[in-house]
Amino acid sequence: MATLSPFEESAAHTLGIEGGFSDHPSDRGGKTQWGITEAVARADGYTGPMAGLPKARALAIYRRLYWDRIGLDWIAAVDRDTAAELFDTAVNMGVSVAVTFLQRVLNALNRQGRDYPDLKVDGSAGPATATALRALIARRGIVGRNAVLTYLNALQGARYVELAEARAANEDFVLGWAQRVAFTFPLTIRKAA
Repeated sequence: MATLSPFEESAAHTLGIEGGFSDHPSDRGGKTQWGITEAVARADGYTGPMAGLPKARALAIYRRLYWDRIGLDWIAAVDRDTAAELFDTAVNMGVSVAVTFLQRVLNALNRQGRDYPDLKVDGSAGPATATALRALIARRGIVGRNAVLTYLNALQGARYVELAEARAANEDFVLGWAQRVAFTFPLTIRKAA
């Protein structure tokens, strides 16, 4: 059996969370299929009914607008689980939010710049972000990597609460969002090898 690429593994995980078609009255995104909003699908040139958006088209959008835009091949080369977590957060909250979370966490974990320099927190990942993650893992091992994932999920959870506090209709999604945070990568925290 062929091994999935980091993108394929991440996309399969996110598709499993997003599911199929949704048109919840409290969701500002409106009609959504495979986690792709109607606005995103239309901007991509899709003209059919949202419930009929092919999975292959959704995967192509995932690849171009989320995975490639972040530069997750660089991150996946360092740690697949971190790349998968960022991808899922980007699909659900936006690319800039996901990358900003990672940059903030890496800056907080660099021991006042002793392990690697602070990153510019601009929501745009590049080789410097991957280099910082690589340096953290090289110096702090699996414990450092697991801290990154823990804090990424903590920031995501805090943002969900803020969204519900800011707009009562978002309370319809808080329980599901909590499950998303609890069941993201890694499915179990790895121990040092």
